Amino acid sequence: MEAEDWVPGPPLPAGGEGPGADSQPAAGVPGTAGGPLLAAAAAEVLALDDEEDDLEVFSKDTSLAEVNSFSPSMPISPSSMTNQYKLEDGPELRDLFITVDDPESHITAIETFITYRVVTKTSRGEFDSSEYEVRRRYQDFLWLKSKLEEAHPTLIIPPLPEKFIIKGMVERFSDEFIETRRKALHKFLNRIADHPTLTFNEDFKIFLTAQAWELSSHKKQGPGLLSRMGQTVRAVASSVRGAVKNRPGMFTEMNDYMETFSQKINVLDKIAHRIYKEERDYFNEMKEYGPIHTLWSASEEDLADSLKGIANCIDRCCKATEKRMAGLSENLLPILHEYILYSEILMGVLKRRDQIQGELDSKVDALANKKTEKDLLSEEIGKLEDKVERANNALRADWDRWKQNMQCDMRSTFTHVAENNLHYYEE
Repeated sequence: MEAEDWVPGPPLPAGGEGPGADSQPAAGVPGTAGGPLLAAAAAEVLALDDEEDDLEVFSKDTSLAEVNSFSPSMPISPSSMTNQYKLEDGPELRDLFITVDDPESHITAIETFITYRVVTKTSRGEFDSSEYEVRRRYQDFLWLKSKLEEAHPTLIIPPLPEKFIIKGMVERFSDEFIETRRKALHKFLNRIADHPTLTFNEDFKIFLTAQAWELSSHKKQGPGLLSRMGQTVRAVASSVRGAVKNRPGMFTEMNDYMETFSQKINVLDKIAHRIYKEERDYFNEMKEYGPIHTLWSASEEDLADSLKGIANCIDRCCKATEKRMAGLSENLLPILHEYILYSEILMGVLKRRDQIQGELDSKVDALANKKTEKDLLSEEIGKLEDKVERANNALRADWDRWKQNMQCDMRSTFTHVAENNLHYYEE
């Protein structure tokens, strides 16, 4: 995301006595690597952890606070820092461990692609072995995600990294791109493994255990083109009908929450990218100053020691700034982007819930208008009522679980950024 898209407020302070303070960094952001803009925006997201006021962060409407009244019925993902502490007390509760590593390039006459090794270790009885090793390409991960969405339309499926990258940001198939994607795929599978429902999905098991030819054969057993087209037509027809008549208030509040959350997380992402860009520019400028002072010292005997000292100081500042940039690119930016994708996924889940609700509403209207046989409609309505109830319960439980994960991940991420900043200024 381009930094130019963000219109900042007043310039950020230069950072006082931190490294490079004498070099006057542009707009002050490189000197702070966070600044008041990021700190203020982050505080809004981090404030979600408050029991009473978590939704007031995103809206002045205090009625939204009732969304937090759901009782968590699902465990928190071990990917969050808080639950990692819990796992230290009871690591035996985990029975599925997945690692994604060893990326490998494949070049054919038709295409070039990367495969990743997926190693699974488990003690579950439904697995025939305790350890599996397979290779998967990105398309296989996409297939798994689509199967999970198909089987569990109102559960929150973890996001995958996008297939295409922003032009000019990083070259496709570069080491940086491949490593970034590997980390994202690793997190995707482990979030599924930690989910109390998705972890037992049959397609997930096949993904982890089947050899390439077996997985290819299994994929061909999926729904045909006409069936997929029918699902798409029904989804479009449902969305065209308009707003759902009998949507429970809690799901309206969820929808409002996610719309505002999406705005907030996108603002945070823009600020973080702007900070990283200015930090990088500051770093590149400092790299030039060190050698200049070293050369200068050779022609100024009286100032030689002082100029060499400045050159050494600039070199230390460069190293410290590089570490801080690495912290932003490896920790802050990926988390913010992941939750941008999560916001899109959650809006999709809410729409699918509304589609189920809309189907029920249309049958109830048909029964009221006596357009067809009452007995047949009554039976269909009963089934749809059960379907809506299951969808509502699944989304309610997953919503609580996701929100707790989000709060823990955000708190952990921004705490890490703050600690990096403190370490930077100490250096």
